[in-house]
Amino acid sequence: MLRLHKVYHRLSLLHFSPLSLPSSLPSSLSPPLPRLSLRHTHRFSLPSMATSRLRNLAPITALPAEDSAAAASNGTVSSSAAITTFADYEDDSSLGAGYRVPPPEIKDIVDAPPVPALSFSPLRDKILFLKRRALPPLSELARPEEKLAGVRIDGKSNCRSRMSFYTGIGIHRILPDDTLGPETEVHGLPEGAKINFVNWSPDGRHLSFSIRVNQEDGDSSKFRVWIADVETGMARPLFQSPDIHLNAVFENYVWVDNFSLLVCTIPLSRGALPKKPLVPGGPKIQSNEEKNIIQVRTFQDLLKDEYDEDLFDYYATSQLVLASLDGATKEIGPPAVYTSMDPSPDHKYVLISSIHRPYSFTVPCGRFPKKVELWRADGKLVRELCDLPLAEDIPIAINSVRRGKRSINWRSDKPSSLYWVETQDGGDAKVEVSPRDIIYTEPAEPLDGEQPAILHKLDLRYGGISWCDDSLTLVYESWYKTRRIRTWVISPGAEDVAPRILFDRSSEDVYSDPGSPMLRRTQAGTYVIARIKKENDEGRYIILNGSGATPEGNIPFLDLFDINSGKKERIWESDKERYYETVVALMSDQEEGDLHLDLLKILISKESKTENTQYHFVRWPDKKLVQITSFPHPYPQLESLQKEMIRYQRKDGVQLTATLYLPPGYNPSTDGPLPCLFWSYPGEFKSKEAAGQVRGSPNEFPGIGPTSALLWLARGFAILSGPTIPIIGEGDEEANDRYVEQLVASAEAAVEEVIRRGVAHPKKIAVGGHSYGAFMTANLLAHAPHLFCCGIARSGAYNRTLTPFGFQNEDRTLWEATNTYVEMSPFMSANKIKKPILLIHGEEDNNSGTLTMQSDRFFTALKGHGALCRLVILPYESHGYTARESIMHVLWETDRWLYKYCVSSSSDADSDSVKEKESIETTDAEKKVVATSGGGGKEESDIEYDEVHSLPRSSL
Repeated sequence: MLRLHKVYHRLSLLHFSPLSLPSSLPSSLSPPLPRLSLRHTHRFSLPSMATSRLRNLAPITALPAEDSAAAASNGTVSSSAAITTFADYEDDSSLGAGYRVPPPEIKDIVDAPPVPALSFSPLRDKILFLKRRALPPLSELARPEEKLAGVRIDGKSNCRSRMSFYTGIGIHRILPDDTLGPETEVHGLPEGAKINFVNWSPDGRHLSFSIRVNQEDGDSSKFRVWIADVETGMARPLFQSPDIHLNAVFENYVWVDNFSLLVCTIPLSRGALPKKPLVPGGPKIQSNEEKNIIQVRTFQDLLKDEYDEDLFDYYATSQLVLASLDGATKEIGPPAVYTSMDPSPDHKYVLISSIHRPYSFTVPCGRFPKKVELWRADGKLVRELCDLPLAEDIPIAINSVRRGKRSINWRSDKPSSLYWVETQDGGDAKVEVSPRDIIYTEPAEPLDGEQPAILHKLDLRYGGISWCDDSLTLVYESWYKTRRIRTWVISPGAEDVAPRILFDRSSEDVYSDPGSPMLRRTQAGTYVIARIKKENDEGRYIILNGSGATPEGNIPFLDLFDINSGKKERIWESDKERYYETVVALMSDQEEGDLHLDLLKILISKESKTENTQYHFVRWPDKKLVQITSFPHPYPQLESLQKEMIRYQRKDGVQLTATLYLPPGYNPSTDGPLPCLFWSYPGEFKSKEAAGQVRGSPNEFPGIGPTSALLWLARGFAILSGPTIPIIGEGDEEANDRYVEQLVASAEAAVEEVIRRGVAHPKKIAVGGHSYGAFMTANLLAHAPHLFCCGIARSGAYNRTLTPFGFQNEDRTLWEATNTYVEMSPFMSANKIKKPILLIHGEEDNNSGTLTMQSDRFFTALKGHGALCRLVILPYESHGYTARESIMHVLWETDRWLYKYCVSSSSDADSDSVKEKESIETTDAEKKVVATSGGGGKEESDIEYDEVHSLPRSSL
């Protein structure tokens, strides 16, 4: 199955998927108000407002408030919302008065209906439009959840908590002329159905999906598996019994063949929920008397005691049921904590993974003991492939892995052949050994005495395989410390053909990226490298799909690549002048065998600075585009915004880039400089050359999500989005050893550039960021207060001594790099922060490293030094913010902060600037900035504000 949806800034929130609650809640579940703390050491006076000459923009003079009681109950805006004026922003007496709403020019953009997700049938003859709703109410996040082994579970639904859902499914046939036929709506569903886990049957004749409804009592909130006929749209439950429910904590279900599914169900024999003992049986004890070295990152939501272990087993244990479309069912295997099910390409076998005790109070469930077994499709055990022990001791060094068999999978080009990887360095990236990884392969049922065959040996860390056939397979390896990445060509069926390196390059060097091979779907439903043939040509061709990074921006391409000679022929390239086009998928792979170049058909996305993403088919040989979607512009009020990718230089010679956005109708020569919001996220590099390369396209559509900085274009701000903040460590140098120095130098260069262009008022430049961007924001206010008038820091970590075993890409411990940890921590420089800083954090942040305590303690440190600061804690929210009430309040807080301490930055800030010039050593260039200024991806694993096409793993 192929799924598409454009991930804009807004989709950094999609993985925090909410569940439903009834419209009315018991008082004990009524959403609480955000927790506010503030410390003001002085107040700014209000200047008189000049008449704005900007066209098509609402003036920054009126802000609506919302009836907080109504908002808390149903998440909707009251029709009788009061108007908040500038004076209200100055009236601190109302600062804790419930959830607030930003001005309508921001609120209306956030409330715009989302576009549907798309999913294509296996035969590429039909397309689904998966319909979505807008932001969920806070009441859904307020549902009780269990935090167990790094997983958050909704006990009522027996699934991961905070799951989003689809509200409807529309089916369109793709007509011979590549246009879409009329919509057939999937019908027969219960009212208020919430749809998840949509999948096509292998032959594309049926859809499977789960349904739950919005009732708190009984079993209706649990998932049931449904089936729909694709031709008619008629849907029905898969199981005739209403007592069989899906267990969706880990795996959910898979199609075993065209007529049957293997489903993880809640065991019918499951008893009552374990009761927590009123009196503990003894103290909680952890011991390391064996003197094992166990270093782990700051994982959250871990098991705490034996009761948690029992609760985890209760919710996570499944009974596998084999269910046919004709209604027949059969329980197979014993109840267990099953985590994955993977049928073989020939549908004869299933790889079954499960986790089991002994559990751990130190690491999440992904490191619990893991068993992988091979079953026949009818549930009979063939053999055990491995039973890996508890993995608490995986080293923190990047590229360290678990010992034993890993990445056990089916070869996608064979009916039932397995492959896997085993480390030769004990899983420790700091151990020097050759080879470092070995890839093995063997049939599902080897003959007596038959040993696994060595497929390939790697000196770097295994990074994946693209299968084609016995004559062609690509193997990938990489090493983070050197940024080296290699692609090997091997011939699995020819032992006499030596492996050879196809590409050997730096992963940071985006200009040299040759692209990735396009994959095609096989009749078995797997994906292999697409082989291409040309008329009267015997060459061995594949297609490389590349992002096409250049100094002018990304220009995506398709290259016809001769695998033997290495010669390339460009067969498609994105429009360079106005549009940004990317190849999403191959659509001409219905038949087996090599694909003829002249019969090629692909799906592309197309967008521009002012035109939102639409999808098109492209056919060879004429390459004519046929548009298949017509999604409305999500924010027409900003349709004519101005976007420019700018380049400038850091004082050490490193080339930097940023995307500068200006409001519709703005003219710097007549309108003068604007207040500016600088929003970024640092990145680490091994070379200055790679750090200076351009990433992204000037023609990409500016996606604006619910908490995006671009929302303030509607308030008359200039937005400097994603100015590159490279932290470079060349050779043996560790990047973070000069973090502050390089951070400040990058920010200075960016600020100087927008001032030089005349688009940013030097006294009205605010800085902000999320997660590691919040860490950046606090550091800049501490070490470069001459650049910014105020800051907004969301969900950050500010004290690196609280993440002593590494953070981000830092894999040295606190005790190995004490000075670096301390110097990088803005908590240690809280006494230096004199500019206003707004801290926002989710009360239930479960991201590794960014505990809510980080903001609490940082605020306490700031307040202890008399800093002008404010702390907003959002009830029920995690690392990203999901609920409508929370998001609207975050935007109101941000808008208020920007108005008071950026737009209205005044003489008080000027006096601060004098003190800064006396206390900060600056170069001549820096002094120039001080004289004209009057103010002021990813904690561990998160990635902020990427634009990507999201595809399932099997469709890559």
